[in-house]
Amino acid sequence: MHADDLLPGDTPLRLIDQDGASHPDDRHRMPAADTLREGYRRLVLARRINDQADALVRQGRLAVYPSSHGQEACEIAAAMVLGEQDWLFPTYRDTVAVIARGVDPFEAFVLLRGDWHSGYDPNRHRVAPQATPLATQLLHAVGFAHAARLRGEDTVVLAMCGDGATSEGDFHEALNFAAVFHLPVVFLVQNNGYAISVPLSRQTAAPSLAHKGIGYGMRGRLVDGNDLAALLAVLGEAVEEAREGGGPTLVEAVTYRIKSHTNADDATRYRTSDEVEPWLARDPLLRLRAWLTAQGELAEGDDAEAHAHAERVAADLRTAIMADAEPHPEDLFAHVYATPTPQLREQAEQLAAELRAADAGRSNPQEAAR
Repeated sequence: MHADDLLPGDTPLRLIDQDGASHPDDRHRMPAADTLREGYRRLVLARRINDQADALVRQGRLAVYPSSHGQEACEIAAAMVLGEQDWLFPTYRDTVAVIARGVDPFEAFVLLRGDWHSGYDPNRHRVAPQATPLATQLLHAVGFAHAARLRGEDTVVLAMCGDGATSEGDFHEALNFAAVFHLPVVFLVQNNGYAISVPLSRQTAAPSLAHKGIGYGMRGRLVDGNDLAALLAVLGEAVEEAREGGGPTLVEAVTYRIKSHTNADDATRYRTSDEVEPWLARDPLLRLRAWLTAQGELAEGDDAEAHAHAERVAADLRTAIMADAEPHPEDLFAHVYATPTPQLREQAEQLAAELRAADAGRSNPQEAAR
């Protein structure tokens, strides 16, 4: 492959601008209107889930929530371009992508409220557990893709990360391995401007994060991360190239983190409202709605129905989250080791005996009193 084929464009690809106007591109076609209508419906749900999660944090029902408000187009596109047999490897901020892939919203939030394990079955949905350590999921994604290749499976892996993850050694190792072994992996970097409080300018001097791809011998692509149409075009192309044996692609989606890093972060300490304000006008949800309306593709009642559906999902999520979990004490020992140590067996037996005694006391208070 010639070096020019690996380099991204000078500016992010945009098919729909912030005013909802079309911008035709010689290489990338506008996705079909019905695809974008479905994408809009998913964006409405994604925004409602983000808002509901913020409320649940304030109510003390979630321990933490890294919002993807303003980045929902990246989340939805990542799920929409994958086939049923493909796998998604998300970060801690990609709950919306996990749900868009088919995971029940409550199961996607179990981890964030502090329950054990990831809350959903990765094999059922082909979604790896959400990863909090930066970039570790990229290595897992590459290893998974390599194993799938060795088994002869038709599997493409889409691995998500943020701009902060590109400063980690795991990022380098994952991209280098994927390129050397020509693996079917698409790396999606959501460049939202900050790694917590560290701006991109303090992480890299490269023209763009997408330019890093040429150093590994893989394609780099630069796209407007608030334009669902452009994301579907670029990511869809990368997935198909990977499936056809074309190897990995590094996609940088330029977006912005509207909310704080998490509910534990005060973003006003490192950025001003003047910086945030212009990005509000680039909202991916409003942009796509403007385009659909201008094209006559959003029928009367479609918008209201999309919001009504989102409200129903949010209500079901609230009900499920509000129900207090009832963990069994013996679960403390169930998943520590595949083969319990003698000490753990002893402790588990001691706890089981105490629980039996407590149950007996409740059923026969007089006997317990003796």
